[in-house]
Amino acid sequence: MRKKVVIFSAPSGSGKSTVVNHLMSKFPELELSVSATSRAPRGEEQNGREYYFLSPEEFEKKIAEDAFVEYEEVYPGKYYGTLKSELERIWAAGHIILFDVDVKGGVNLKRIFGDDALAVFIQAPSVEVLRERLIKRGTDSPESIESRVAKAEEEIAYAPLFDRILINDDLATCLKEAEQLAIY
Repeated sequence: MRKKVVIFSAPSGSGKSTVVNHLMSKFPELELSVSATSRAPRGEEQNGREYYFLSPEEFEKKIAEDAFVEYEEVYPGKYYGTLKSELERIWAAGHIILFDVDVKGGVNLKRIFGDDALAVFIQAPSVEVLRERLIKRGTDSPESIESRVAKAEEEIAYAPLFDRILINDDLATCLKEAEQLAIY
């Protein structure tokens, strides 16, 4: 059996988490890969559910031990990565790995897994729609929203590196298209 992976990446506010959560509720054979991070838990986050929380020293030790499929130092001392043990755990259960990762992580995972990966880029119909969605969320300051929009403009340039691009203009249509792609 091929060890397949499905990768979803998107700029913030594009609807990626909504799509991923929908797919997981619809297809029990998909299992979300939980990333590791060196940042502290926020709010109700729990170790092993949202992330595997490691200290920066623990993360760096695992880097030295070659325990990651991929990792990135997003900010100084703030690491995010995919543990090899997480992939083996999911494959041992006979499941297909579903990644919900940032755009650079998605590009890295596609490069690593090649033809065994389906990489999907989700984007809003325009940068202005993306800005409106972030404002409606009500979770970020105006400065943070503008920072996310600027990052989104940069991330959209990576879209051609993905196998498929879904434009999340109409959520129902986007979810249906994602369903058709998810079990490839």
